[in-house]
Amino acid sequence: MRLAGQENSVTAEPRARKYKCGLPQPCPEEHLAFRVVSGAANVIGPKICLEDRMLMSSVKDNVGRGLNIALVNGVNGDLIEARPFDMWAGDVNDLLKFIRPLHEGTLVFVASYDDPATKMNEETRKLFSDLGSKNVKDLAFRDSWVFVGAKGVQNKSPFEQHMKNSKHTNKYEGWPEALEMEGCIPRRPAAS
Repeated sequence: MRLAGQENSVTAEPRARKYKCGLPQPCPEEHLAFRVVSGAANVIGPKICLEDRMLMSSVKDNVGRGLNIALVNGVNGDLIEARPFDMWAGDVNDLLKFIRPLHEGTLVFVASYDDPATKMNEETRKLFSDLGSKNVKDLAFRDSWVFVGAKGVQNKSPFEQHMKNSKHTNKYEGWPEALEMEGCIPRRPAAS
């Protein structure tokens, strides 16, 4: 049964179209869409999305305190491996074994959660700097950090955000707010 005039009673607002990983616009051809979100305090876990695939998140149950790192093939965008590294109570050698042997062109996505830096040593800072990080040298206890770099990058990465842990500016009592970064990364050309 229909009442007269009922068919037009519900007018839907046009919704803003969202693209891969929720980006407001599509990436150009031969680019990979990404969104990286650091954890919020020690409560809300980080997220790493690439080409509309969630690589790391609390829902996938593959994140943890410290540095959450996803290694991605820079040519085809395939996930190589994703792991959390506890930088408060963990062993920094596990992280070193993970990032030392990277192949040229491997993309490295990093999202901090809780504490990214306590166990960091000079070698880890140098390795991240070689991947294009400007801020890793200043990374400290409970800072928020998101970063995307690559093995063999010539310059510093444009994809990095860092927020210092400061009791005067922290959004949460003992932690700065979460950082969110999105963008489009050019794919590496396949070796011919």
